[in-house]
Amino acid sequence: MSQRPITEDDLHAFVDQALPPERLGEVASYLNDHPDAAGRVAAFASQREQLRSALASIADEPVPAELNLSHIIGRRKRRPLRAWRAIAALLLVSIGGLGGWTVRSLLQGGPNGLSALAQEAAYSYGVYAPDRVRPVEIRASDSAELTQWVSSRLKRAVKVPDLSTSGYRLMGGRLVATSHGPAAMFMYDDDQGDRLVMLTRPMSSGSQDAPMTPHAAGDVAGFAWVDRGMGYTLVGQLPGDTLKPIANEIRKQAGPI
Repeated sequence: MSQRPITEDDLHAFVDQALPPERLGEVASYLNDHPDAAGRVAAFASQREQLRSALASIADEPVPAELNLSHIIGRRKRRPLRAWRAIAALLLVSIGGLGGWTVRSLLQGGPNGLSALAQEAAYSYGVYAPDRVRPVEIRASDSAELTQWVSSRLKRAVKVPDLSTSGYRLMGGRLVATSHGPAAMFMYDDDQGDRLVMLTRPMSSGSQDAPMTPHAAGDVAGFAWVDRGMGYTLVGQLPGDTLKPIANEIRKQAGPI
């Protein structure tokens, strides 16, 4: 049986973590082979996370009485224009739960851009960490070539952290597309086959420094920070208290040269 074509609906469902397991694998494989589509998915994911962050302060508030649907319908005959304005406001609030599609002017913020960076790393993890054939473009045995390549593309000298004291060895890395330009992705694994992904790129927001901040997306957790204009994030399917000392080790080693 031939595989169904990957559609835009599939890509947005991938971002919203709404795909069934069998379709998730097909979409992840497709993204692995189509970097342009992977870049668009990273942009969708960044928009989704930034929109959620922008609306986080009101997401858990009760719906105001004037926006109650039955209330709106009951008053529609007397004040139709006001009712439709209220419906539009209700739809705007609903966007926070539906994921990122547009409204880019609202999505450029986020605290120091860390939410976008963490989300990009989470989706890179989702695309590449499950790949048992080619999870990285350049393997650890060619780490000098890898360092030169990513440093050239990011126009910043990039270090590859050594996590052997934390029980993780470098598998290799690759460049990944994000909505903020190219990023360097490094992947590590341990003796049990658990994988971690570190992502780094220059911060387009202009932020020079930001403290380490925890983030989570589904079953992927991690930490993100900014050091002299370079953003760093470490993600994996591990508890935060396990990831944090590893992230601290990366922060010690990976600062700009």
